[in-house]
Amino acid sequence: ASGATEVALLPTGLAYEGPQRSVEAATRWFGALGATVREVPVYSRADALVAEHVDAVRRAGFVYMVGTSPMHLRSVLKDTPLFAALVDAWHEGAVLAGSGAGADVLCDPMVDTRGGAFTVGLGVVPGVAVIPRADTWSPDKVRRTVELAPPSMHLVSIPERSGIVRDPDGTWRTVGAGLVTVHHHGHQAALADLPAETL
Repeated sequence: ASGATEVALLPTGLAYEGPQRSVEAATRWFGALGATVREVPVYSRADALVAEHVDAVRRAGFVYMVGTSPMHLRSVLKDTPLFAALVDAWHEGAVLAGSGAGADVLCDPMVDTRGGAFTVGLGVVPGVAVIPRADTWSPDKVRRTVELAPPSMHLVSIPERSGIVRDPDGTWRTVGAGLVTVHHHGHQAALADLPAETL
């Protein structure tokens, strides 16, 4: 759907956890779809200032962020030329995708996966937070996170092998095998209730 033949992969959220495995997995996955993967090796804040990395993201038709540490991912990208390039590419029609920490950090607020509370995200999707791999959390941790959610925010529980997609017209849809749940003000809501506005 993106029309891209190359995916720019940012494995930043795996900086301390063997990112090469995810690079290889993404290469196999996207290869089966007819696309190549270009790793953009941004693991530290200094990496997010490298002109070659910034240009690779700005020119990308598809940017994919992965990882398990949203806090590290945010600290590396926030207020950097690379993050500005990422937003520019997205506004110009590129697909911006994230799994795990890559999905969490796009929101603001974002879920602090260490304890289920909330902290500041990158804010590409304001007013929405996600629990990635929610089916791997304990019911108590999910419940606590729902209870801690600010009243104005929509919280989306996304199980493994599942996702939500915001189409160019601002509407949201689910993809994958699992059941996605939207919470708002302590109650279950619908995907159509998610705000269309983005950064």
